[in-house]
Amino acid sequence: MSHQSQSPLSAGRSRALSGRVRVPGDKSISHRALMFGALATGRTRICGLLEGVDVLDTAKALQALGCPVTKVLGRGVGGLAEPAGDIDYGNSGTGLRLMMGLVAGHDMRVRFVGDPSLSRRPMGRILKPLMQMGLDVSERGRETLPLTIRGSADLLPIEYRTPVASAQIKSAVLLAGLHASGETTVIEAQATRDHTERMLRHFGAELAVSERNGGRTITIAGDAELAARDVVVPGDPSSTAFLVSAALIVPGSEIVIEGVLVNPTRTGFYVTLKEMGADIAFRNEREEGGEPVADVRVVHSRLKGVRVPPERAPSMIDEYPVLACVAAFAEGETRMEGLSELKVKESDRLAATAAGLAANGVPAKVEGDALIVDGCRASGSVRGGGTVATHLDHRIAMAFLTLGLGADRPVTVDDADTIATSFPEFRGLMERLGATFAAPEVVR
Repeated sequence: MSHQSQSPLSAGRSRALSGRVRVPGDKSISHRALMFGALATGRTRICGLLEGVDVLDTAKALQALGCPVTKVLGRGVGGLAEPAGDIDYGNSGTGLRLMMGLVAGHDMRVRFVGDPSLSRRPMGRILKPLMQMGLDVSERGRETLPLTIRGSADLLPIEYRTPVASAQIKSAVLLAGLHASGETTVIEAQATRDHTERMLRHFGAELAVSERNGGRTITIAGDAELAARDVVVPGDPSSTAFLVSAALIVPGSEIVIEGVLVNPTRTGFYVTLKEMGADIAFRNEREEGGEPVADVRVVHSRLKGVRVPPERAPSMIDEYPVLACVAAFAEGETRMEGLSELKVKESDRLAATAAGLAANGVPAKVEGDALIVDGCRASGSVRGGGTVATHLDHRIAMAFLTLGLGADRPVTVDDADTIATSFPEFRGLMERLGATFAAPEVVR
């Protein structure tokens, strides 16, 4: 995605938000639905696919690898073809890392490139286990894009203990494990989002999962054959988080977001908000496509600061920037711990979030891997009025536009175009609920 010119946007204090909306499909599940559909034999139909730039980059990559994506006509495990040129993953770290695992089981050469933000992000943690299985990397010792890899049709099965809590590492290894001759096992000290395991089973993979002491061991059988399946993609909880946060900080608000994924590995944000005193309820809980789904009702609430323990980070890693913005409106200090992964996202989200808060009059500091936000105490007022550097990061942009909806003065982000990476409908859905956005020189 090109960012040669920036499009600043401001959010001003909003009237009460109200209404019922549905957010686009979950980004993590959308990536996986496309990839697993490509490895399955037959035609996979996907309902609710997120059509953000990141997911569309995965669709383009699969087309370059010889898989039609009008309705994902799968090529079978090991059936993809060498692309004619580079595969450009834009800003999508999730798509890229999973695709490396998928490509690893094919005897072909693929060169991956990305935008400046993605080209700074570390890939070594993904490449290490894949190289143990037989992947070859042309740029020896290099861990950032551009990277040229060559897969193998004869991957070795491995047992791999993940060094950090990362669903991306786990998923890449399991995808490669489909092609290995034997059983591949991934051991997690902390359980991470389990969409890969659920969807692999949905497509017919042989998978065994055991849980112990908060961790998880996953074993997948190699030489796999996947069968095409229909997939329903539930609403993205990370996108939902911005609407939920806006309703909590704008007085008089009450909204319902329909059909949201409430997988237990993704609900740490809601657990934390309830500890802060938020009036949030899951209604009409059900299962769709193997995933738990609910309608989320949110009412404006008076909040208090809390400590968010490090072990909760894997279940809400993408929501910390907007949680920090919500914490600005809470009474007292909120301390979020164990956030080392935020430093290697689309930007250094830890530093970017602290800087954005400071620019808008909110005392915040980083201590190691912790972010401490000193809320508004009893005043209930956040000054706002600042301009936030997004660093090409969609979640930083949306988090601070959300802050602006409750602040005394408008909050400006330097580039709103990056929002299309994951949530192109963000502004439209917010405005349907009653939010106010405009070009910086117009909002007062």
